[in-house]
Amino acid sequence: MRKKLIVTFLTITILLVALIGRIMYIEVTSGEKYEKIVLTQQEYDSTILPYQRGDIVDAKGTVLATSVDVYNVILDCKVLNSKEEYLQPTIEALTSCFEDLKAEDLYKLAEEKPKSQYNKILRRLPYDKVQKFVELQNDTKNHPYIKGVWMEKEYLREYPYGSLAASVIGYTTSGNLGIGGLEDSYNDTLNGVNGREYGYLNSDSNFEKTIKEPVNGKTVVSTIDVNIQSVVEKKLKEFNDACKNGAEEGEGSKNTAAIVMNPNNGEIYAMANYPTFDLNDPRDLSAYYSEEQIKAMSEDEQLEALNKIWQNFCVTQTYEPGSTVKPLTVATGLETGALTGNETYVCDGKEQVGGHTIHCVNRSGHGLLTIEQSIMESCNDALMQMSYAIQKENLLKYQKIFGFGQKTGIDLPGEARTDSLMYTLETMDDASLATNSFGQNFNVTMVQMASAFSSLINGGNYYKPHVVKKITDENGNLIEENKGELLKQTLSKDTCNMVKQYLYKTVSEGTGKTAKVPGYSMGGKTGTAQKYETIEEDGVKKTQRAQGKYLVSFIGYVPQENPQVVIYVVIDEPNVADQAHSSYAQNITREILKEILPYLNIYQDEEYDQEKVVDLDIMGNPVQ
Repeated sequence: MRKKLIVTFLTITILLVALIGRIMYIEVTSGEKYEKIVLTQQEYDSTILPYQRGDIVDAKGTVLATSVDVYNVILDCKVLNSKEEYLQPTIEALTSCFEDLKAEDLYKLAEEKPKSQYNKILRRLPYDKVQKFVELQNDTKNHPYIKGVWMEKEYLREYPYGSLAASVIGYTTSGNLGIGGLEDSYNDTLNGVNGREYGYLNSDSNFEKTIKEPVNGKTVVSTIDVNIQSVVEKKLKEFNDACKNGAEEGEGSKNTAAIVMNPNNGEIYAMANYPTFDLNDPRDLSAYYSEEQIKAMSEDEQLEALNKIWQNFCVTQTYEPGSTVKPLTVATGLETGALTGNETYVCDGKEQVGGHTIHCVNRSGHGLLTIEQSIMESCNDALMQMSYAIQKENLLKYQKIFGFGQKTGIDLPGEARTDSLMYTLETMDDASLATNSFGQNFNVTMVQMASAFSSLINGGNYYKPHVVKKITDENGNLIEENKGELLKQTLSKDTCNMVKQYLYKTVSEGTGKTAKVPGYSMGGKTGTAQKYETIEEDGVKKTQRAQGKYLVSFIGYVPQENPQVVIYVVIDEPNVADQAHSSYAQNITREILKEILPYLNIYQDEEYDQEKVVDLDIMGNPVQ
């Protein structure tokens, strides 16, 4: 047995020595060949190269939204722990270059996760913050043992002007997803395609790397003009500040909004509302609520508050337009032949219609009025009498022609539908016909009203409103352009010219005088709409006119001949004791136009006595 064991042991030993010798021979003579075979059986994880989301710029190229390079600092603990001499120099380099890193935390991370290859220890640093460390890492002669750290590049969305045009631009969340505004409606245009860096084995089984470059997003060139937008927002804020904590504690109004547009192609120069928000920190409520108030809010209450400031009132909210509709009603009568322009009406302060008493703004009555004077004095009674001649078929037909009850198709998200808030032939009675004629009992959006009014004063051409004029690639090459889309003809030029004359007299001598900018010919129309409220009586909810709650507005244009700019200002419940005055909107209009007309190269075309001009502030008070 002993001899058999010895023989067996010697045999096994000889075989092991022979096997070791064979392995050594293969390693020396064919090691590279077999290494390639092993490599072919391994998988290689590719590295994503992020694309850069396209810029949003104003009409003159000023950047409103851009994506800037930022870097995440990644620690590879597996490499860091692969050699003892790497640990201390690398951690010392990190802590010396980055103040937010502590040596004890890094040692603990390396100990607790020795095999972890992806640990994000710092996030979204600009290049100047990582440059010092990168230079140390690249200096292999003096710092050969800094290992296991690499920089992961990504892009951070940045808005250079903060809150400027916030509801028009919108913002982004993680994953380059646009929320609201152009960021949302042009999300696919702004986004690009990620690239990749990956390894592979060629036909000779040699390991190689290749890079597929990312495709960056396209640039969206908006119709917004930063200078005009800035003036509009400044004036809205001035009004808010003047009325803040006025009749009640709180902001200067429920909403204050304005649109400035080109009536000849549908371009929006400015679109603003107050309150607004900072695009770089869209969830910040501190501008409108104290720290204690914010802490006391539930998540749902905070979201509700945020939604109020995120909304674009000009596009997403509906309301009764009030007397700004009167020129369109008169235009309907003239266009259909129901009115000739020579009619006169007696206003006694009210009309009895369908069992209802409907009052004029002047309850004592305006007396005898022509059509022009009816517009100038904003007489409800006269408009109701006109509606009898116009009849509901014509009124409803032209409401549709003017775009009421339909979306305008503006290239912004969330445009409100108003079709359910309009009457039909079946539902419109005599009282509804009468009230619709002066802007009550149907709803519009600001962009609907501005577009319809633009067609009234430009000769009858209805252009699709838009806030983007062209799309370019990252090098500025034109991809797509919007020069203005003419959708339809609403009115004849003769009708437009006749109504424009009424609007001119309204500003020069009528209820719109407060909006007048000295030296400029202009026309326009005021609006004062009493709001509704819901009350409950005996357990039954019903809707009635809210006492003391009004939405006031002014819509106008400059100059009288060949108008170049339309402006529409709406104030929803101004925070004042007596809300029912369109002068609040007219003051904002005047102060905006005073600054933007020279900028637009629209020159004074009327003589005026400079000595008689009194400078007024945003509330219409003389400036001392």
